[in-house]
Amino acid sequence: MDSTIESRRFKSVNRRELVKLTPALALGAFAIPKVQNYLLKAGLGFSDWASAALFRSGHLAPTFSHSELTPFNRFPINDYDVDDPGVDLERWNLTVTGAVQKPGAYTQVQIQSLPKITQNTRHVCVEGWDVIGNFSGARLSDFLKMIGADTAAGFVTVQCADDYYESLDMATALHPQTLLCYEMYGQPLTREHGAPLRLTIPTKVGYKQAKYLTHLKVTRVLEKVGYWEDQGYSEFYGL
Repeated sequence: MDSTIESRRFKSVNRRELVKLTPALALGAFAIPKVQNYLLKAGLGFSDWASAALFRSGHLAPTFSHSELTPFNRFPINDYDVDDPGVDLERWNLTVTGAVQKPGAYTQVQIQSLPKITQNTRHVCVEGWDVIGNFSGARLSDFLKMIGADTAAGFVTVQCADDYYESLDMATALHPQTLLCYEMYGQPLTREHGAPLRLTIPTKVGYKQAKYLTHLKVTRVLEKVGYWEDQGYSEFYGL
């Protein structure tokens, strides 16, 4: 048999066998801890990049009628540490720092002087449950305008009374449904639900929606992304 033909057949067979083996090789790679961590991190990074690239600042999350609301007493209370970190509600303020023209301490009265937005939106938890709630507050975008935030900075970070921390990309912070929430179901936030101020972000998963806010910073560089993100969870996690 012609040696050239035989060589071509050999290469063709080898290519077919390699294609067949590729899934097995990939699974084998996942069995190696160091490779597994690298592949998972790379996959999560690509997912975050794709989600951020597809995010549309003018695209609204679904809203619902009052008849579709989950009853308030059935709205789960979820936290990473304690249900009530003991915020002094009478003396509370939100400290603002970073790339803003008007840093300082902002009171609840100042935040509530901004236009009040009420929306019935879905809250989705990474644990697998979701509910439809009624939320009221000021648009974060309006507050950023009030403090003279540099919206080219890229990120907004928050710290909380229970030591939780979180960050938002600026596009999400400026989204019209992202709220500094101070009411649920027409009543002031309860301590368990984040009083006196929390984030409500219907375009994001629940762990991005930090409670018990005490500090807000506008920044170009993230020193820490978020409590769960710094343990390997998705940084963007858009819905």
